[in-house]
Amino acid sequence: MRAQLLGLCRFSYLGGRGFQVEHQSLAERRAFLYDPARLKRRWDWFQAVTLPGLTAQTDPDFTMVVMTGPDLPSPWLDRLHALSAAHPQIRVELVPPMEHHRAACAAAIRPHIDPGAAWVGQFKHDDDDGLAVDFVQRARRDLRLAMPMLRRDGRSYCDYMKGIILRATETGVEALPRHVYVTGVALVVWQPPEAPETCIDFEHWRIGSHMNGIAVNDRPMFVRAVHHDNDSGALGPNYPWTDPPADLAPILKRRFGIDLAALDAAARTAALPGADRPKWGR
Repeated sequence: MRAQLLGLCRFSYLGGRGFQVEHQSLAERRAFLYDPARLKRRWDWFQAVTLPGLTAQTDPDFTMVVMTGPDLPSPWLDRLHALSAAHPQIRVELVPPMEHHRAACAAAIRPHIDPGAAWVGQFKHDDDDGLAVDFVQRARRDLRLAMPMLRRDGRSYCDYMKGIILRATETGVEALPRHVYVTGVALVVWQPPEAPETCIDFEHWRIGSHMNGIAVNDRPMFVRAVHHDNDSGALGPNYPWTDPPADLAPILKRRFGIDLAALDAAARTAALPGADRPKWGR
């Protein structure tokens, strides 16, 4: 039985709706998204948190679609293309500005759905979050746990809810060991390839109202970065691990390829406070 793992990562995509930070015009949003200092920060997070786990997956049979606009400035667009050339799992999709964000995401992800797969596990992935190096292997193995619901309902989700939140301010990066219910990262939506919806069509914070699923919490599977440039920065319902280690740096390095000391130093150098959002960091 062929099971496809297919992710969608939006890298400063210019379009309408879909985000909590609003702008009065497309020109205003373009100026915000493509601000050189902001793009550099986004790339730094992408390179330090997202890429290490993706490029070290123990099961390389997956596709990560990186969605951005055709006018993303240099050198960032050139870097994305170079990344795609070096890693066949990473595909760059250039989507012109569209008013409806879900339609734009569908335009990016649909060309990469394998019609020959029995089931497709889609997941969205922000450009500053991380996945454990065995995420793809584990998701494919755990498909068997969702099979009763898939056979009955035609759709199910698997939420890998144990992870680490990296909260960055001008004082450095605080690593928080947390269980977070359907935070959006490491949340796999399983469907047949002909399903009309994509993972973006199901709001992660109420995924249970769309379908039945399971939660898995036995090992750290995600890293979520919370920092100045977050769209919302809300942590969502969460609670600490039982008996977490005093030092999370070894886990971050081993399971995600993340250098916590380097991130902490970069946050202190940048000296950016938490964002002015109602629920930032909570």
